[in-house]
Amino acid sequence: MQQNPGEPRQGDSYVQSLARGLSTILAFGKEHPQLTLSEVAARAGLTRAGARRILLTLEKLGYVKQQGRLFSLTPKILDLGYSYLSATPLWNLSTPYMEEVATATHEACSISVLEGTEVVYILRIATHRIMTVNLSIGSRLPAWVTSMGRVLLAGLPTEKCREILSDSDLSPLTEHTVTDIEQLQDIITQTRQQGYAYVVQELEEGLHSIAVPIHDRDRNVIAAMNVSGHIARNSRDEMLNEFLPHLLVAARKISNTLARI
Repeated sequence: MQQNPGEPRQGDSYVQSLARGLSTILAFGKEHPQLTLSEVAARAGLTRAGARRILLTLEKLGYVKQQGRLFSLTPKILDLGYSYLSATPLWNLSTPYMEEVATATHEACSISVLEGTEVVYILRIATHRIMTVNLSIGSRLPAWVTSMGRVLLAGLPTEKCREILSDSDLSPLTEHTVTDIEQLQDIITQTRQQGYAYVVQELEEGLHSIAVPIHDRDRNVIAAMNVSGHIARNSRDEMLNEFLPHLLVAARKISNTLARI
């Protein structure tokens, strides 16, 4: 089968059929829970014949079901994500400390990791729904405009951080959003120096959040943990003077436990 434009250049270690199978799975999503064969082919960049073979294979394996002309994912697809979570030490040991933070602050507490230009939520203890976006495990947000993202970017070398900022779509999300790359670089440098990031109404009107890093045994930043709240419910002083200490204690406990693994 001819290589599709935009696919990575093939080499001895590149399994094209696997890559196309994953592209087929990723064609589905919140906005496209059900797709026709033609729609899958178009979204995955495949021929109809290629998409059909992959869909039928996934159906036989139990990851896809077909109803008439429409294909959709089955709950078995969650096994793929659970394999990552169950193999991640953070999944097993962080929840009790996050619950302590959520109980003390009465606000949602989350942990995310950096993937490309985005943060990916891998753990979340929710209390109130404070955002118009319903966040859950697997949710993604732009790293440059979120408190956890800025903590994770601060853990990178300056050159790598600038590269990610350059690759990001720095379009304003609210009237408060900082979009200038030099100013963002300064904010991330300050985040690195002070050990936390505080973001006010840059991602969504009314929302502010504060995040701290989680380290591995070599003091590398491997994840970020945050608390989010609404400015009508929590003041800046409350976030910095009450919520931040709880976050720092929890992050230190998690990091210390990771260092012993």
